[in-house]
Amino acid sequence: MNHLSSLRDYLDALAKLDDLRVIDDEVDAELEIGAIARYATEHRAPAHLLSRIRGFTPGFRVLTAPAAYSSVPDSPYARVALSLGLDPDTRPLELLDGLVAAQSAAPIPPVTVASGPCQENVLLGADADLTRFPFPLLHDGDGGRYVNTIGTFVLRSPDRRWTNWGIARAMLHDAHRMATFTGSPQHIGLIDDMWRERGERTPFALVLGAEPAIPFVSTMSLPEEVDEAAYLGAYYGRPVELVRCRTVDLEVPATAEIVIEGYINHDELVPEGPMGEFAGYIPDWAVELPAYTVTAITHRNDPIMPVVCAGKPVDEDHTLIGLTHSARWTHYLREAGLPVAAAWMIPETAVHVLAVTVDADWRERTGFTSSEQLCRAIGEACDTFPHGGWWVTRIMVLDHDIDPTDLRDVLWGFATRSHPSTGIHVLPDTAIMHLMVCYTDEERETGRGPTVLFDCLRDDNLNIASFAENYPETVRQRTHQLLAAARPLDGSL
Repeated sequence: MNHLSSLRDYLDALAKLDDLRVIDDEVDAELEIGAIARYATEHRAPAHLLSRIRGFTPGFRVLTAPAAYSSVPDSPYARVALSLGLDPDTRPLELLDGLVAAQSAAPIPPVTVASGPCQENVLLGADADLTRFPFPLLHDGDGGRYVNTIGTFVLRSPDRRWTNWGIARAMLHDAHRMATFTGSPQHIGLIDDMWRERGERTPFALVLGAEPAIPFVSTMSLPEEVDEAAYLGAYYGRPVELVRCRTVDLEVPATAEIVIEGYINHDELVPEGPMGEFAGYIPDWAVELPAYTVTAITHRNDPIMPVVCAGKPVDEDHTLIGLTHSARWTHYLREAGLPVAAAWMIPETAVHVLAVTVDADWRERTGFTSSEQLCRAIGEACDTFPHGGWWVTRIMVLDHDIDPTDLRDVLWGFATRSHPSTGIHVLPDTAIMHLMVCYTDEERETGRGPTVLFDCLRDDNLNIASFAENYPETVRQRTHQLLAAARPLDGSL
């Protein structure tokens, strides 16, 4: 495993893959950064490092599409794999292995070092001015410029037992304040509630441009009171290095590009939103949220700020959430005693659809006498999945021969094995997210709505007409030899 311990190491790795481009022309923070990010994600273009942002200090740089699908042919998950210390050609299901295993491993707490590159420059008090940085207006229709789209908030419980890393969007309000869309049951919201109940401001740090694995574990929805830093240590087999903040009692990744420190003022409300979101739409509402007041900003020399422009799939909202929640789903369903081979949140569905494949011997292992019983057991387990079940509106339960990461395979299994009427089961009252436009206004407001289960399991022994399953090994080997020896057509027919 190749642990890339800084964003800059990651960019070097992307450059070696020819999956990074530099734009030296001046770019406007108003809409142009967002347009570059959206085009790159929608067309599987390379990531882009923007070296000159109009009106901002030379040297302040922006990285777009940091963990979207890669431009490398046949390796769409190359950026994800590199972020997690793996070979860029690692197949999607293999990306889950380490993330699943680390959930059962002994945590390795981080270590605090004396100094780190993230504090090469220290801005305090009035000098900690957010407007000095090229935070972009991403979509035409957003309520303002967004300070955070893929950075990690660090909050710690008042008793110091639990430090949480989580991602939440944050909108610029003025030079020293921002509004962040968060709240319970999100874990950073739960910790904020603890401070609020004590009548105290909540200390926070916002980390922009951390080492590439940190955004992934920050979206993972690990169980309450599990520290993401210690989980990441277990994943890599060695501790993550942190440094102490300058004005709040928190620690942050030592190699981060930018760190914003401050306090949440619960009695001071500022507007937030609207903003284009992961479902692919821009809502028409804004809210009033507690002000996140800045006390310090530290940054590396010539800092690089990663930016995600959320919208129509596939972007980082879908690769990060899809992969990490798939690892959580797979671990959780197996721990529940269900015969799950893999669970995969499909990025192309804006992570609304969960494809679950089950082992071939599920009948013998479970005692279920029908596929409907198994499907309902999976659906009920998904509804009780803590801190994350609300992402999924539809669940497909598929046979073990289906690759849930292959959209063609999933659609074939769904279309040919799910009965149009008896293969559909509805869980009428499940947790849902308010950002999902497929639900009614009332359902989104209450956070409850239906989830649909598709039973795509067959009782008969299917003789599949495919290259891998229909032909003997000798024929397959001979076919590979013949294809390797094939030549282009010379001249005309």
